[in-house]
Parts: sequence; C-alpha cells; structure tokens
Amino acid sequence: MAETQEEMTPIEMKVARQVEYYFGDHNLPRDKFLRQQLQLDDGWVTLETMLKFNRLKTLTTDSSVIVAALQKSTTGLLEISEDKTKIRRSPDKPLPEINDEYKDGIKNRSVYVKGFPLQTTLDEIQEWLNGKGNIENIQMRRNLQRQFKGSVFICFVTEESSKQFLERSDVKTFKDNEMIVLSREDYHTKKAEERKHYKEQTKAKAKEKKEQHQKQTEEKEMGLLLGEQTGCLLKFSGELEDVSREDFHVVFSGHGKIKWVDFTRGAKEGTLLFDGNAKEAFEKAKEANGGELKVKDNTVTWQVLEGEEAKENLKKIIEAQQELQSRSSKGRGGRGRGGGRGRGGRKGRGGKDHGRTQFQGKRTKFDSDEDDAPKELEDGDGPPAKVTKTENGS
Repeated sequence: MAETQEEMTPIEMKVARQVEYYFGDHNLPRDKFLRQQLQLDDGWVTLETMLKFNRLKTLTTDSSVIVAALQKSTTGLLEISEDKTKIRRSPDKPLPEINDEYKDGIKNRSVYVKGFPLQTTLDEIQEWLNGKGNIENIQMRRNLQRQFKGSVFICFVTEESSKQFLERSDVKTFKDNEMIVLSREDYHTKKAEERKHYKEQTKAKAKEKKEQHQKQTEEKEMGLLLGEQTGCLLKFSGELEDVSREDFHVVFSGHGKIKWVDFTRGAKEGTLLFDGNAKEAFEKAKEANGGELKVKDNTVTWQVLEGEEAKENLKKIIEAQQELQSRSSKGRGGRGRGGGRGRGGRKGRGGKDHGRTQFQGKRTKFDSDEDDAPKELEDGDGPPAKVTKTENGS
C-alpha cells in the first residue's frame, strides 16, 4: 500500500492505495476477474480495464492520475509500462504461498476494531488510520445483507506495527465513539467464549421451556382428572391402630371397587378412592353390615368428600400414584413396592403384617386414562389370599 509522501496529493494517495489493494496479497488471490486479466498479457492490465473497477472509478476517471500516483508510490508493488497504458504486479514481488504459516502471519499482524457508526465509509476509516502504522489491508465486516457491521479487521505490514497500534491511546475513540481494539487472536478467543456462553444460555432456556411445557401439560392433565373424578372419595377416621389397608378392601368387597387406599398403618384417618360413586359404595356396604360400617370392630366415621376438599385430596392421591409409577418404571429389580414407608405401608416393624407375603394389586386405569392421563398407578398392599382379590392401585 502506498505510503504518505509530501509530494502526493490527497487524491493520488487514495488512488495509489486503491490500485495497490487490487494487486495486493489479500485481494488478488480472491479476485477471479483480475487474475483472468493477468493471464492475457504476461501480467499486464490496461488502465482502461482498471478504470472499470467501481471504487477506483469513483476516485478518478483519468488514467494519468493513476500513473502519477503509482510513480510517486514507494512500495514498489506495481510496474508501469513504457507507454504508460498498462500496469502489473512486479515480478520481484510474487504472491505468497497460502499455507498455515502465511495464515498465522496474517493473524499475528491483524487487529480488530469495533465501534464505527454503521454509516462510516472506507475513506473515513482510512483517514482515521493515517499516521497510525503501515497498513496492508482493511476489511470492513458486513452482514448477510452486505451492510456494514461497525467493525473492521486491519492487517498491518509487520507484526510490530500491529502491536504498536494496540498500544496507541488515540485509537480508543472515533468521532466521540468509544472503540474496542483487540488483537485478532484475542478477538477470536473472546468470540469463542461468547459462543459458549450463548450455547449454554440457549440450552438452559430450552430446558426451562421444556420444563414449563411439561408442567403445564401435567397441570392440564391433573385438571382433567380432578374434573372427571367427582364423588369418588370417601374419607374415614377413628381408632385404627390395628387396621391395614387390605381391611378396607375386605369391608367394601362386592360393594364398590377401590382404586387406591390413602392410609398409613397407625394413622387415625385416611381416604379411599373408588372407581365409581363413593356414596353408593358406602351405602351398599353399610346396608350389608346392618346399618353400621365398622373396620375390624373399630367404630369409624365416614364422609363423602366434595368440592375443594375433594379436589385437594384427589390431587394428593394422583401425585402419589404418579410418583409410585415413576419409581417403578426406573427399575423393578430393587426393593418391593410394599416395603417402603409412605403410601405402601411400614418398614422394619413387627405386628400382624410381619412376615406376610405382600400383595401386589392388579393394575387398573381411570376411565379417563385412554389418552394423556397417567396410564398405571400402583399401591403395594392388598387382601390376604382367603379374600377375593380386589384392585388397590391403577
């Protein structure tokens, strides 16, 4: 690229810089049209052809200006024919081999500058860079729509020039704009970190969105279940220390199908979930037992749940069933479902159930389970073998 000389006019400086850019190491290997022209006449290109290049044409349409500018240039990159009608790259300055070593050299001689207004022209950037180092090439970075992005890569003739540029204090602003100035290597490191951070953020947002969608789906399914399973809960309370869940199956055997017993041995209350109308099952069982429904001779208070209380209890039961289903789907080779404390019974206690083979109820479905509702929800205890097996889980 042409260096500033006292005798060169401003327009000659721009013309020399532009023509030498066309034949320079950065542009010439990529310029298919110009390389074709070089093959026609031993590397010579007519000035008439050069004046067809758009940017040069905006600077001058007079071939004598090009000749005068190149004659004053000290780079020695270009030769002028004797008749001053053609120019070519000097045979003494062949194009470098584009290999890894050359690419590393370009990287080490380049800097990244960001902060230019989007309307900034190349001429304005070149003017701003005057006196700030011997520059080989300026690459204005553009988006897919060919619009200037406000940043450039500047390649200096030497690595030392690029280091000196990074240390200058007068490159921190451009027309009152604060500028970001980095070595090209630091720029690529920074971009790699930003891409990694963006990828992590995108992954986190996708995960959050998936979880929100799953939660909304579960809430919707829960709402459908709560809406459809009405009048199916029967609450009980009393002195029930010697009562197990299978005892409730015995009491209601033949009167109503129990889908879930929400009861822990030793508790004083619990809830039964019926596959159907709880009140109807209760009335049948009560009538069959002489008008008073007891459990193992224990007086029990019964209540058919309705409204918000019913919804809250049903929601708790459904969540327990879903949790059990989730645990069972993770692996069936571990501890039996009836052995843990919670909905499934006691752990490590003696009593009437000690040593008894645990009963695994047959899987059933809610009537509304044909589509999106939880498919199988299970509980662990059931009636002893002498009692007709009923369902206690779905």
